[in-house]
Amino acid sequence: MSRLSHRIVKEIQSLLTESVPGIKAEPDEINSRHFHVVIAGPQDSPFEGGTFKLELFLPEEYPMTPPKALLSAPNPDDPLANDVAEKWKNDEAQAIETAREWTRLYAMKSV
Repeated sequence: MSRLSHRIVKEIQSLLTESVPGIKAEPDEINSRHFHVVIAGPQDSPFEGGTFKLELFLPEEYPMTPPKALLSAPNPDDPLANDVAEKWKNDEAQAIETAREWTRLYAMKSV
């Protein structure tokens, strides 16, 4: 087992025994660099109250290049969706309100 693989295994064990508030991450059964993650929207953000499912892949350069938490600091200069980034750049207040609305519609459990 390489040093990197040993580190990932050690961190997986830590992740499973020491939970982080607002984040649930489970390693993939097949690929140790792949995680299934559920994140609670950060407080005081347009995503507050939402639950977001994502997949996390550790880069080959890990741990020298760690994954980021994009919900708390969106970067419109490096977007996943160009149209959303343009709206964020042109009218940030409206983009934040849209994020709140979409969080209510798509990321909150029905009561």
